[in-house]
Amino acid sequence: MTAPRAASRPGLFGRRRAIGLGVAAAILSLTRPATARIKAPPRHIHLINPHTGENFRDIYHENGAYVPDALRQLDLLLRDHANDKVHSIDPALIDLLADLKRRIDLTQPFHVVSAYRSPETNAAARRRNRNVARNSLHMHGKAVDVAVPDLNIQVLRRAAIAMEAGGVGAYPHANFVHLDVGPVRTW
Repeated sequence: MTAPRAASRPGLFGRRRAIGLGVAAAILSLTRPATARIKAPPRHIHLINPHTGENFRDIYHENGAYVPDALRQLDLLLRDHANDKVHSIDPALIDLLADLKRRIDLTQPFHVVSAYRSPETNAAARRRNRNVARNSLHMHGKAVDVAVPDLNIQVLRRAAIAMEAGGVGAYPHANFVHLDVGPVRTW
């Protein structure tokens, strides 16, 4: 009596399977670099600080990373204009502005009414207006108030609310919109 053929060749199925898996892995490894080469387009933003006359119109993110020099320039532009104190601005806030600009197909720059606020400036604003948050996200580089001349702020407000990316508040009497990267909420 002879043993079945498969039994006389132990491990044959295992070797074939291993070779097949090896070929599949090799094919996958060849295709991965091609997909890795597909890169997102550079991200850019155009902001004007009407308090200082400064502006930023450049790329701030490319090749999958934030551009450190651009972020430093944005930190300076978005400083507390009341006392020139500089604080790092959360890159997610810049992304929010860039996404909002793209969403409404905005060709004009955002005019920055307020961005970083030092604790001293925030306290002074709070003394003038009790609606100013005691621990405002402005003090953490996570909030900005912007306007776009000749654009109804309700257009900005509605588009920002639809993004569900943070807090959105409209101030029609002062003609600006507050945006932040905190919890999603509106006012």
